[in-house]
This record gives sequence, structure tokens and C-alpha cells, in this order.
Amino acid sequence: MHPLVTPPLASGAARWLPGLQLLRHYPASGWRHDVAAGLVLTTMLVPVGIAYAVASGLPGIHGLYATIAGLLAYALFGPSRIMVMGPDSSLAALILAVVLPLAAGDPARAVALAGAMALAVGLICIAAGLAKLGFITELLSKPIRYGYMNGIALAVIISQCPKLCGIAVDGDGPPAQALAFVRALWQGQLNAAAFGLGAGALALILLLKRWPRVPGMLVAIAAATLVVALFDLDRQQDVRVLGALPQGLPSLALPWIDWSDLMPVLGGALAVSLVAFADTSVLSRTYAQRQRQPVDPNQELVALGATNLVVGLFQGFPISSSSSRTPVAEAAGARSQMTGVVGALGVTALLLLAPQLLERLPYSALAAVVIASVLGLIEWRDLQRIRRMQAWEFWLSIGCAAGVLLLGAIQGIALAIVVSVVEFLWDGWRPHAAVLGKVPGVDGWHDVRRHPEAQRIDGLVLLRWDAPLFFANADWFERVVRDTLAAAPTPVRWLVVTAEPVTSVDITAADMLRELDESLQQQGIELCFAEMKGPVKDKLKRFGLFSHFGQQTFFATIDDAVRAYQAASAQPADER
Repeated sequence: MHPLVTPPLASGAARWLPGLQLLRHYPASGWRHDVAAGLVLTTMLVPVGIAYAVASGLPGIHGLYATIAGLLAYALFGPSRIMVMGPDSSLAALILAVVLPLAAGDPARAVALAGAMALAVGLICIAAGLAKLGFITELLSKPIRYGYMNGIALAVIISQCPKLCGIAVDGDGPPAQALAFVRALWQGQLNAAAFGLGAGALALILLLKRWPRVPGMLVAIAAATLVVALFDLDRQQDVRVLGALPQGLPSLALPWIDWSDLMPVLGGALAVSLVAFADTSVLSRTYAQRQRQPVDPNQELVALGATNLVVGLFQGFPISSSSSRTPVAEAAGARSQMTGVVGALGVTALLLLAPQLLERLPYSALAAVVIASVLGLIEWRDLQRIRRMQAWEFWLSIGCAAGVLLLGAIQGIALAIVVSVVEFLWDGWRPHAAVLGKVPGVDGWHDVRRHPEAQRIDGLVLLRWDAPLFFANADWFERVVRDTLAAAPTPVRWLVVTAEPVTSVDITAADMLRELDESLQQQGIELCFAEMKGPVKDKLKRFGLFSHFGQQTFFATIDDAVRAYQAASAQPADER
């Protein structure tokens, strides 16, 4: 692996502009590698940028605009040395879900809506980064991430299949689109020439993946375009083609949308922000580990936001990191963000000097590019491993994928977040609890259900609670305590909660503990705690509970609590 350019760490405002730091310390030897890698990358940027724009419901040229602006902006703001930013297949379904119904077939309106989404994504990501919310994607478990990405991939494939076959269908959501597609095929609407071009391009792309250095997408696109031109298929066989691209570069423009469109755009932007940052953070972490460099998720969030702001102002649409183009750049020898700059200049040269080269590019071949890309998003092998290890998480992932397909991409993402939070809370809502006993010949205290031979002390119950105590499980804790006391083999005089796993207590749980202690006192039972962490004790002091229980009821270890109970039990009743 080539060593990357690593400029000295900056502080203050310069920290947010790592591209300037790179330029100041960029070695002359780096140009040869970055220019070569940038030229290789350009061959992939053009077909992919156009294809993802079309898949997002926009004119293809705006995919190139987003590519140019995104690469240049990330070269300035991005902390990752070789990350490639641009239109991405994982965002296409989310953008389309907003643009398609609101634009009502008007390309200019679609561009404005997508640009507004990019601006909203930029502001959301910058705000989240400055608020140090870079950890937020860690709240989504792996099965749930697999679920929504599989759902998005399937939704994109369903939307592209009609284009692959040269068929125009209408449908609100993947199920309706799939039904309309099947109906169109049944009615004989398949365009054989378009399908032949698309299927051939798809097969060629998948075949050439065996040789990573070969630009398979460019070869497939060039071949399909050449076939259309040679046989005049757009006129003779009614094959839809891209048409002439506007010559020149995008101008700076603020996208204006109606007030009635604001909420749908913001909702879509939230979903896009989550997916874009999840993709970007995973990819940046992966390459940072390979290069033994630190990664700051909050700075990555700010860079992603700043990049989308620039893209939105230059007639683009929301973008993220690319898990397909970044490896191409790395394999080609990229050493820094200059690779992206060279790629952007290559796309710019195409628009300025030869936009007519893509005039007869068939839409079915663009659909093949999108389908080939999203196939890489589908995760099934690791899901099979998860199914063998824990079946309910496998079905949770399948349910999230189904939610994306049935409810829509944005609603499916919202469902995935809700399910993830519920999954996160479930272990704390109904946590494991255990009565402890002494196993002969084994150090420590152990769960009597797992060790039936464990010996218990008459009148003493040691109860371990394996979770924080908070509002969702406070009533459950009280119920577990009462059931445990009722099931004790002898009358209970002390209940010791072994609280080492308890990492926090909130107001609701604190009030429950106070009421429980008063109730137990009336039954002649002493409530005590062992191994409670210092920060949890501090909370009890603020809540006034530490003084309520008394310092003598808190023990550093379980053994200390047992010895104290045995000493108290040995005293005559009138001395206690």
C-alpha cells in the first residue's frame, strides 16, 4: 500500500479545511500517482454519475454536476485522504421518493427539489457534527443496517427493471411498480432492442468485475452507445437515449421550492443524512484503519455536510461516499484528495469539450449500471450467519427490508430507527436478574439456576440486577424483587442487591426504590446494596436516597455484605 500524504494536525479553523493543509505540505512525488489514479477514476465517474441522477428522477447531466462539485468540495473539507464522494445508489431510492411525487414530471422542479434536499442534508450533517453526534449511527445494529440497505437495494432494482426492458411504468412504491412491470411484460410491451442492450451491458459489467483494473462500466456504456449509433436503434427500434448534454458547467443558484414542499424535503433529508453518514463513517473508518490513521466521525459529518451544501448550490443532489469508486481510486494508486480533484477536472473537460459523446447512450444501459452497483449493497451471506446464531435478529433484518419495500424508502428508514431503539431498550426493559449462591470449591457468588448445587444463606437473598435502573424497568425490578422474596426457601431478613452491573439510576427508579424500601421495612426486611459504582452512589446522594438508606447499607463487596448479615444475625434480638 502506498503511503498517504499526512500533513501535520491542525487546530482551530484550519482543522475544518484539511485540504488546505494538504496543499501546503503536498510533495511533488505525489502528483504522478494522484493524476494517474484520477484519470482512471474519471472513466467510472461519468457513467455512474449520469445513471444515479436518472435513478433519482433527475436529468442525467445533474449527476455530473453533483460529481464535480462533490469531489472538489470534499477535497477541501474532507479528512479522509482517498475517499471518493459523489452520487450513490444507496441514496437514489430516498431522493426519488421525494422528487417523483412532488415534481409531477417537471424536470426543473425536480432539480430544485433535489438541490433543496442537498442543502438540507448539508445543514443537518454540519449541525450534527458540531453537536458531536457522530456516534449516532452506532445505534443501528448490524442486522438492522443490513435490513434497510437490502430493502433500498431491492427497491432500486425494482425501479430500474422497467428501464432495463425499455418500458415506462407508473407505480407508487416498489410493490405497485413491480405489479405494473409484470403487467406491461404480459401485455408485450418489452422493447427487445433496449433489453438486449441493457442485459448485455449488465452481463459485461458483472463479467469484468473479475478484473478490478478494467473500467467495466465505461466499457459497457461505450459498447452500448456504439451499438445504438451503428444500427440507429434510437430511431429504428425506439430505444430511449440520453440525448445531448448541455455544454458548460453549472452556475451558482439557490434552489427555490414551495412552502408546501418543505416538510417532505426535510423528512427525506433526514433519512438521506442518516444513510449517507452511515455509509461515509463505515468507509472512512475502514480506510483509516488500513492506513493507521485516526478518524474523527464528527469532522467527517461536518465535511459531508459542507460537501452537500456546495453540491446543492451547484444544481446537484444529495451525495455520499462511494464504496465502489473509492476502491477503484485506491487500486489505481491514489495518495490524497488530489485524485478526486483530477477526476472532477476530467468530468469538467468532458462537459466543456465533448458533451456530444454521450448523446446516444441508451437508458437501458444506465439502468444496468445502477443495477450492477446496487447488487453490491445486498448482504445475504452474513445474514445467514446471523440466522444460525440468533434467528430473531435475522427476522428483524428481514422485517426492516420488507418495511422499506412496503412502506417506502423514507418510511422504512424511520421504521428501522424505531426498531433499532426498541431493540436497544429491550435488554434494559426486561433484563436478566439472578439470585446468587456459593458454589463449593468455586470462588465468588453464582446464579443458583445455573448452579443448583449452590448454597444459600438462610434469611439472606443476594439478587443481581444486570442493567441500569430506569423508568422502563423500574416496575419490573419491583416485581422481580417481590417474586424473589416470595420464592425464598426461608423467611427473608436481608435483601442485598448486588449492583455492580447497575450503571445508572433515574428519578423514576429512585422513587421506586424509596417506596420499595419503606414497604420492605414494614415486613422486617432490610434493603442493602453491594458493589455499587461510585457515579451511581453520587446520583443517589443527589436524589436524597443515600441518606435515606444509610451508609451502613452499602457494601464494597458481596462478601462484606454477607459477613455483615451473619454478624447481625448472630446478635440477640434485643440487641439488634
